[in-house]
Amino acid sequence: MGDRLDKPLYIKINELDNVAIIVNDNGLTKGTTFADGLTLIDDIPQGHKVALSDINRDQAIIRYGEIIGYAMVDIAKGSWINESITKMPTAPELHELPIATKVPASLPPLDGYTFEGYRNADGSVGTRNILGITMSVNCVSGVVEYVAKIIERELLPKYPNVDGVVALTHLYGCGVAIDAPAAIVPIRTIHNLAKNPNFGGEIMVVSLGCEKFQPARLLKGTADTIPIRLQSSDDVITLQDEHGFKSMVERILAVAEKHLKRLNLRQRETVSASELVVGMQCGGSDAFSGVTSNPSVGFASDLLVRAGATVMFSEVTEVRDGIHLLTPRAVNEEVGKALIREMQWYDDYLAAGKVDRSANTTPGNKKGGLNNIVEKAMGSIAKSGKSAIVEVLSPGQKPTKKGLIFAATPASDFVCGTQQVASGITVQVFTTGRGTPYGLAMVPVIKMSSRNVVAEQWFDLIDISAGDIAIGKATIEDIGWRLFHLILATASGKKPWSDHWGLHNPLAIFNPAPIT
Repeated sequence: MGDRLDKPLYIKINELDNVAIIVNDNGLTKGTTFADGLTLIDDIPQGHKVALSDINRDQAIIRYGEIIGYAMVDIAKGSWINESITKMPTAPELHELPIATKVPASLPPLDGYTFEGYRNADGSVGTRNILGITMSVNCVSGVVEYVAKIIERELLPKYPNVDGVVALTHLYGCGVAIDAPAAIVPIRTIHNLAKNPNFGGEIMVVSLGCEKFQPARLLKGTADTIPIRLQSSDDVITLQDEHGFKSMVERILAVAEKHLKRLNLRQRETVSASELVVGMQCGGSDAFSGVTSNPSVGFASDLLVRAGATVMFSEVTEVRDGIHLLTPRAVNEEVGKALIREMQWYDDYLAAGKVDRSANTTPGNKKGGLNNIVEKAMGSIAKSGKSAIVEVLSPGQKPTKKGLIFAATPASDFVCGTQQVASGITVQVFTTGRGTPYGLAMVPVIKMSSRNVVAEQWFDLIDISAGDIAIGKATIEDIGWRLFHLILATASGKKPWSDHWGLHNPLAIFNPAPIT
């Protein structure tokens, strides 16, 4: 298996491209000649770019049919093109973008696909049956996590239909500017996290008592949320009202057991694939991500949209340089303007921190062949497939439509994951080129590698590989269909590797508001 080949191979994506990436494991050495006569004049690592023609200084470097940079020196055909000789282009001007000019036609419906899910009273459908314990303030996280371990050890064995318990920990609530305009983001996020369909509507809140973010404020939410109505006033536990630590523990356990009894009565039932809400994310990306894994995710996204499901893609800084390719796909002017609004908000947010989108790329991205955020973004947006974008969400908002949705989030794996959970995803697909043990406790995460060598190295962490695409053993359509069926199986209870091992990252709520 792997990406091993008996001949040198490169991948050119678009006929306009003047660069390609090296496919072979361990790269290729100077003097290597390809079947078309191209000869390398440098050693070039796997995934890194080779010049397919002479590129003069200040001339555009083109990949994906898009300008990903400009040459800082004269570059000879067969040379290694890396970050040190590439100047990043400016981002597309937001006020000049075409809107809804190339709205994709609806693809034929995909009927008959189902999964085994948990139907909730509000009409949503979960893929897991989990007790979520919400907190109004980070001060109580130690106590809640302590009690969650007791629940796992002593209570869950009595309730076999419950998949687990999750302490919805966060770093908000105390010492915060609660009325700052940007506070809408963490408040909305914590409110909507509690309502994720995988928690079945069984909501309980643990409070300290003196925090800025009072339970009443949490339950009310923001102007764009629906207030939470608890089943009992006992579902809010205030630790400062208790007499000692043991009293706190016993009180939380008593309330939790009431919810566990109700959750245990729930059963999976056959539901349409249209009830799925799937988040698409990438992390530890490399130059193959935009060639193999992300396009496969995009194909699966289109299949899900055809089946009537809801699909979210995110990561503003990994969309910003490809925004001119997305606004034409907006279903109408309102959606196109909302895309621009979120891009502008994030531009301003980064500017306030005296950085720009170029700060996104990591050492691992660059080692994997991605020169800059422009190239990374072109590969990242491939996850969106080819469907029309029907809605745009600000961080932590819930969708009101089915179809392809852009949910604005930071690109950080953990923050993006948290925000997508708040927006209601019930399954997440996470692509990686370098490898990551990332996982979420409340939503199953399917990890897809861009290369077979990663899947082989991490055979018990990666759920599916798209690497066969790079070596011509499979097509994007093949892997996309395979992923689509894996999503349905995972939604029905199949455990991805992260759940098998219990690898679950902490929540990381996006808080752009001041801390006092």
